[in-house]
Amino acid sequence: MHQHSLSEKDQSLLPQAVQTLLAGFPLPEIDSNLDIPRLQSILEETAQKLHENYPYHHPLYIGQMLKPPHPLARWAYSLAMVLNPNNHALDGGRASSRMEKEAVAEIARMFGWNTHLGHLTSGGTFANLEALWVSRETHSGKSVVASEQAHYTHSRISAVLGIPFRKVAADAQGRMCLTSLQQQLKQGDIGTVVVTLGTTAAGAVDPLPAILQLQSKYGFRIHVDAAYGGYYTLCSKLDAPARAAFDALSQVDSLVIDPHKHGLQPYGCGCILFRDPAVGRYYRHDSPYTYFTSDEMHLGEISLECSRPGASAVALWATVQLLPLERNGAFAQSLDQCRQAALQLEAWLRKSKCFVPLLHPELDIVVWTVRSDSASEANSRAREFFDAAEKHDVYLALASFPRNMVEPAGAIKHWDQDNVTCLRSCLMKPEHLAWMPEILARLESTVQSLSWCS
Repeated sequence: MHQHSLSEKDQSLLPQAVQTLLAGFPLPEIDSNLDIPRLQSILEETAQKLHENYPYHHPLYIGQMLKPPHPLARWAYSLAMVLNPNNHALDGGRASSRMEKEAVAEIARMFGWNTHLGHLTSGGTFANLEALWVSRETHSGKSVVASEQAHYTHSRISAVLGIPFRKVAADAQGRMCLTSLQQQLKQGDIGTVVVTLGTTAAGAVDPLPAILQLQSKYGFRIHVDAAYGGYYTLCSKLDAPARAAFDALSQVDSLVIDPHKHGLQPYGCGCILFRDPAVGRYYRHDSPYTYFTSDEMHLGEISLECSRPGASAVALWATVQLLPLERNGAFAQSLDQCRQAALQLEAWLRKSKCFVPLLHPELDIVVWTVRSDSASEANSRAREFFDAAEKHDVYLALASFPRNMVEPAGAIKHWDQDNVTCLRSCLMKPEHLAWMPEILARLESTVQSLSWCS
């Protein structure tokens, strides 16, 4: 499904498509006058410098949220870059604007919305900014709240927009604490609750059905940050609480999803969706100097961003044609494989004498701590294992978690600090499932290489 199966013959698809594209513009040729040897030399130097990165594309990389684009997405993106369309207005990207609307409509239908207002953005940060900006316009002067495990972007965006922001406590599972939320709602000043379906740190899923019940009583907006977890609405192998949360998504006011995470797209490709198209009235503006060749509403009229890459829309559209966003389809099955890989890693950790998983993975993120006499020792040992695993070509990540989420695991005897650095893996590639025996063998080798772990 992904790039590891590419052959030399496969690589010929893009030049053929470029020829087809250029045939649609029977215009005089342009003499490029490119210094090909010089360009090749610089490209080789560039490739050498990129070796400093981790091998994000490979299944042995199980660290941060980095997933390679589908080959079709890369080819479609490159094809569009021959023209470099700008999806701000129809003059700049007629075909790519239509493709964006079609692809975004497919995402909206995935959440049960046949009508919506939405568009692509540069990523989840700007998509969330647009959602909170609309929240400010609809609930002027009221606060935004989000779980303390929500992404930090919400507090930062609220500061940029001048919106009062408060954190809601998270429970030991990393989910928004309903008791804490209700206590804050009783103050009567909350306009928007940000619900996270798939926290960045641990993949936790906030209890959306219960929060919807509170909405009927307190009248706030619900914005869902599903930048990472949104596509898991298609997954058939979720536990009941997560399944219930994703099934309730059609009832929220707005949501964000990042196709450049699980959607197999290049960076940056985020998406903002509003259930009520009438919020488009907040985007209205007059532009006396941009585009006048079409009376049709263009994407720049429903976006805070102006210039936006049409190539992102083309890549997403092409990918959705190959892998429709439907339950039990090939794309949905790839998500099931990611979660199964996470569950296998969790099972290995539960048998380990050295590690303890903090949480049962709701999606495909696994977090674990090192058995230690103290929290500070757990920190140092986690970093030591992180470095040692890299020597065995397994690439992990590190993340800090509060005591209330770590202590229930029972891995730490004495608490000499309130936060613990834990090991973290994002099993975002479906290939991780087939590679799990190799990954676990290398982790076992890493265990044997450390005196305190063997």
